[in-house]
Amino acid sequence: MSRISRIGRIIHPTAIVAEGAKLAEGVEVGPYVVIGSRVEIGANTRIAGHVVIEGDTRIGEECSIFPGACIGTASQDKKTKGAADAYLRIGSGNVIREYVTINCGGTDGSGTLIGDRNLLMAYCHVAHDCVLGNEVVMANNAGLAGHVTVEDKAVIGGFTGVHQFVRIGKLSMTGGLSKVTMDVPPFSLCDGHPMKFCGLNVVGLKRAGYASKDLLELRRALKILFASGLHLQNAVRKVKETVRMTPEVEYTLAFIKGSKRGIARVGKLVENKSD
Repeated sequence: MSRISRIGRIIHPTAIVAEGAKLAEGVEVGPYVVIGSRVEIGANTRIAGHVVIEGDTRIGEECSIFPGACIGTASQDKKTKGAADAYLRIGSGNVIREYVTINCGGTDGSGTLIGDRNLLMAYCHVAHDCVLGNEVVMANNAGLAGHVTVEDKAVIGGFTGVHQFVRIGKLSMTGGLSKVTMDVPPFSLCDGHPMKFCGLNVVGLKRAGYASKDLLELRRALKILFASGLHLQNAVRKVKETVRMTPEVEYTLAFIKGSKRGIARVGKLVENKSD
């Protein structure tokens, strides 16, 4: 069965696109896709077969959505009773692999937000009211509970479970199979069940363009904060007294100040050191 073109779009004849859906030029829709009436999809986004997109959902330009993904469905929170005005917003350049599930917000007027150029590998789950920044990587089967925030360029390992309201700091890496119940510090390497701080995410920082000399103060700060054995308030005070306040150190201290679930602290220090 051949595809058909609808004014600059390629839509497989078995796809169901509800009246009211808005598809920009260059959008490709594969076989047996179902797209709801309130969905908007940006230019040149490609949607493979058997994908379901519903709810008040907007997807940006040049995204790739792989077979079986289910996007914009209602929250799984048992307390919600069909939040009709909840929404989902997804930016541009995202890759959403096979059977990923992404829910809308959990209450009327609330939303789930995903930025640009993220990679969500197969079977990942993003629950209601989560906020993902840009260039986040979630490896296969990683799952976020409701209200989780994941900052830019964070990496979440496969089969990792993240508790509701947890924050995952930017340029951090969380190892696979981790149980994340506390906030993951920015720039850190964390791992374990339960997850604990293991060191500086050297590889991730170098890939992001940081030179080794730029990491010395940050390394010192993280070790004092999360691996010194000091009470966290005392550790913060010691960092302010003994460590040069680079932008990364200041960001880490601000992240700690904003924590509501507490911060993951020391496990076994196993910093990755590859160039």
